[in-house]
Amino acid sequence: MASACVALTACSNDSSDIADDVISMVKAAGMTGDPTAGRTLPAINDPKAQLGKKLFFTKGLGGDDDSACVTCHHPVLGGGDNLSLPIGVGAETPDLLGPGRFHSAAAKGGVFDGGPTVPRNAPTTFNLGMWDQALFHDGRVESLGKTPGANGNDGAGIRTPDSAFGVADPDAGDTLAAAQSRFPITSPEEMRGFTFEAGNSNAVLRTALEAKLTAAGGWDAEFTAAYGDATITHTRIAEAIGEYERSQVFVNSPWKAFVNGDKNAISNAAKRGAMKFFSSRENGGANCSSCHAGDFFTDEQYHVMATPQIGRGKGNDNGTLQNDDFGRFRESKDPADKYKFRTPSLLNVEVTGPWGHAGAYTTLDGMVRHMLNPEQAIANYDFSQLNPTVQAADMLTNTQFALNQLAANRAANVAGVHQNVAFSDEDVSDLVEFLKTLTDPCVKDRSCLAPWIPDAGDTNPDGLRVNAIDNTGAFL
Repeated sequence: MASACVALTACSNDSSDIADDVISMVKAAGMTGDPTAGRTLPAINDPKAQLGKKLFFTKGLGGDDDSACVTCHHPVLGGGDNLSLPIGVGAETPDLLGPGRFHSAAAKGGVFDGGPTVPRNAPTTFNLGMWDQALFHDGRVESLGKTPGANGNDGAGIRTPDSAFGVADPDAGDTLAAAQSRFPITSPEEMRGFTFEAGNSNAVLRTALEAKLTAAGGWDAEFTAAYGDATITHTRIAEAIGEYERSQVFVNSPWKAFVNGDKNAISNAAKRGAMKFFSSRENGGANCSSCHAGDFFTDEQYHVMATPQIGRGKGNDNGTLQNDDFGRFRESKDPADKYKFRTPSLLNVEVTGPWGHAGAYTTLDGMVRHMLNPEQAIANYDFSQLNPTVQAADMLTNTQFALNQLAANRAANVAGVHQNVAFSDEDVSDLVEFLKTLTDPCVKDRSCLAPWIPDAGDTNPDGLRVNAIDNTGAFL
């Protein structure tokens, strides 16, 4: 969001008039309500997506056989983990996901401080196939062509952490989803662990994982079903996982129905929130859509929003502390990118919290208030919303550096820089109600999500499937 909101006093209170005004605004912006238009996306029952589902849920891709992709990205948990910051390897109970997952003091290697081990919030895998420019909070997996609708598959190449900034990685794969899938297994905190192929390159690690799956024996039939032969390569592993992620298409929201003509699909409060969301600051709105643009609700660009810096950080030295996170600057090395993070999509945002690059806000209300006035939100930040194990002692010091950068950008009149405007509690409530209309009901329905979760009818090729439970012991 590029600025904050005030009540739209010029707007009619008549629900029909508001609906017509909102529809006019979104149509003028070229929106259709359908971010999948013009895209080729796999179905979950496609053979590669089915293989990808089983790979996504196996701890066999973890160095210590105790973590999997799904550890931090479960469909029932909004395609994330419902934690401010993830705990990958070394959990007390490996199959317990979400709240109640803690790092074990007996974990092999690494550093135990009682808190989460991964420095950034887990982004949702929902609608991953709709990103065209980059993945991860800092965009470190980046399409060089950025062709709309291509998800990186445009022939221009994809840059990854295995290649220099701006240089295509020849092993990235065809899509951003496939390229991204190559890297959680390389992170010691997420999946690799601290002893498996320790000190060896990513390429050596991936070869070792190929051998590990081959030795398990049970994967031969799975790869044959998807690829026509039993050859296991990391290129195939990453592609299959990417296709599983790309099949997670959840866009049938009340908002989509509203944009397509059903004026009663969303509440009056949501309509007021939409007006504030899409209206410019000059017209009394929040100007949210200047960054959360289009049917996917993101410009896929990077902005300084100074959300609270909690957790272990990325080890950046701000001159006072050494546990900061410089965001996009870590990749581009451009000083203008310091403290910038990628604009998230807002589709299904109701279920993808906690919010912010470090997951510091545990309510949408809190996140919206921050977007409207970061300085005020930081001054009023409620630390009690965090799990007591989350490392937050340095939050105010580290976050002040990001606030200083935001102030400097404002003083320099940087294009698109966030500006504050006074807002009321009603404004916040209306915006939250609008954001909830972007939720596809399927993502809140376990039976609807069932095709993306292995069950008793699915093979368990290596016997290492995550049988996910919550903190009550109930299966997710």
